[in-house]
Amino acid sequence: QCVLSGSWRSDSGCRMVVSVLGKDGRFSGSYLPGPVANNPEILTSPLEGFQQDAGLVQQPTFSFTVRWRHQAQMTAFLGQCYVGADGDETLHALWLLREAADSPTEDWKATR
Repeated sequence: QCVLSGSWRSDSGCRMVVSVLGKDGRFSGSYLPGPVANNPEILTSPLEGFQQDAGLVQQPTFSFTVRWRHQAQMTAFLGQCYVGADGDETLHALWLLREAADSPTEDWKATR
């Protein structure tokens, strides 16, 4: 059964730690991007999200946002937790990164 609490690492080396998982599916924790994990100037950023009730669905969906410290950016993740035949849990997610735009004419390049 997929439960998000704990530590997760992506294929690119990003690290997500879910430290609080409430009974209502709400969770919080921290996120550190992988390519800069060894850079002391990059701080771990807070995350908050929701997981579908793992008691109702064996492979629940989830979403969370990361508020980047010292940057005018936020990232939203949306995905699903899968349990393999061997019992291993893996997360599959899509993400959008939004930077602050200086004006509406610059809006087109603010989301990746």
